[in-house]
Amino acid sequence: MIARVSDGLPLAEGLDRDEDPELRQYDYKSQAKASAGAAIFKRLSQTQHNMREPRVAVESGPCTFYYTLDGNTCFLTLAEKGYPKKLAFQYLDELAGEFSRLYGGQVDAITRPYAFIKFDTFIQKTKKLYQDTRSQRNVAALTADLQDVHTIMSRNIAEVLGQGEKLDSMTKLSSTLAAESKTYAKRSKDLHTQALLRKYLPLAVVIGVVLLVLLFRKLLF
Repeated sequence: MIARVSDGLPLAEGLDRDEDPELRQYDYKSQAKASAGAAIFKRLSQTQHNMREPRVAVESGPCTFYYTLDGNTCFLTLAEKGYPKKLAFQYLDELAGEFSRLYGGQVDAITRPYAFIKFDTFIQKTKKLYQDTRSQRNVAALTADLQDVHTIMSRNIAEVLGQGEKLDSMTKLSSTLAAESKTYAKRSKDLHTQALLRKYLPLAVVIGVVLLVLLFRKLLF
């Protein structure tokens, strides 16, 4: 599924002619297009440009939604949870490259949805190349020095579909929790020190008094 980031307008969509029976059972294709897709595009359109994560994996039950951003265009796909992240994002990168070459300069001017529905032909052709992860082409891609998948932000579908906090609010909350954690650690250290003083100070005072008494007795006698 391809959409404009600024307002979530759908631009093109791969028609699922050969759905996997297991995916069809959970109706995740419809969920991607209706719920998750719409929620992701809406969230992106409401998020400041500099706060948008360019490559995100969104877990949803036995499947994962992947999306990548290319300028003002978002490319979204769905795969089984065990499907390699590298291949998922390489697939999206191929779509992004071809789409940008053909329609990149037209995206901002479009006013009607699915204006580039003919791009479905390229989507279907490219999808077939990535379906078999054991093919020589995909094995080579997995072993190649591609972009580190650890830079991909992972989220849960509940975070996307639920109302939740906006990303900037979550950032502030994270900073607040970090500050409170440091404060708590300092207080815990202070309380531990006070507990030690209460426990051993009386004994230290007694020992000090005894030593002073012995010292005075030695000086006097």
